[in-house]
Amino acid sequence: MGMGKRFFLFTTVNLLLLITISITFNILGIRPYLNARGIDYQLLMAFCLVWGIGGAFISLALSRIMAKWMLGVKVIDPGTREPELAWLVETVHNLAKAANLPKMPEVGYYPSPEVNAFATGPTKSRALVAVSAGLLGSLNKQQVEGVLGHEIAHVANGDMVMMTLIQGVINAFVMFLARVIAFFLVRGSSDRGGSTMTRWLVTIALEIVLSILCMPVVAAFSRRREFRADAGGAKLAGREKMINALEGLTRTVQQADLTHNRSLAALKISSKPKGTLFALFATHPPLETRIERLKQIV
Repeated sequence: MGMGKRFFLFTTVNLLLLITISITFNILGIRPYLNARGIDYQLLMAFCLVWGIGGAFISLALSRIMAKWMLGVKVIDPGTREPELAWLVETVHNLAKAANLPKMPEVGYYPSPEVNAFATGPTKSRALVAVSAGLLGSLNKQQVEGVLGHEIAHVANGDMVMMTLIQGVINAFVMFLARVIAFFLVRGSSDRGGSTMTRWLVTIALEIVLSILCMPVVAAFSRRREFRADAGGAKLAGREKMINALEGLTRTVQQADLTHNRSLAALKISSKPKGTLFALFATHPPLETRIERLKQIV
């Protein structure tokens, strides 16, 4: 459910860090893989692996902070006397105990009409589970519990760390290929200073383009993890609650499609793929498919 939100936050921060690292290295003149004979490919690959994977883990470490800042998520005080928020914290904590998490996650709330929930954080001990006002207003408590079970399953499954490892490898590939292509494209320039600047600009442009082209790989991983989190949510909250949650979400998506409500449609949890290309970038399988999968669980 919230993987789309996590995917957006994580990949945005990751791409910004990737570009920042490249700019910093260019300013400092750090290019150990270049020598008088051209590119040392083994050194370049080692360089890209270290900084590609390192950048991905920096993105992961910042994920909770960025979620709070970009979405305006407010962490709920566990001692709150607001009945709805107190129920939310208690439900998340009960699910976290059932999932044997080593530490209770932070529980957050953000005042948005979008129907969404997400979990993020660098480790199982430093997780954040957040829900929108739109979700609480659109689903009943049993359905919300199913959604929360799904999010806790993401934390228990270590999905963010796995996603980070995959993104790190992709970062390394993007950094490596961008520098090799840029080197050969700009190699013929006679102006050394201009050549360096041009190569840097071409490298940045290639990193952006290649990162976008690689997104379907991470999206495919996300879709597989959604099925696993659905099964985990069914185990934690109950299969019927999980199915009811997905059915409730299906109705909100249908309402968004019928009314063209932009506040729902812009960031809705799932929608029917609008063509093969769109489907490649989808972070979630169709809700109908997910419901059928859950119904097959004995």
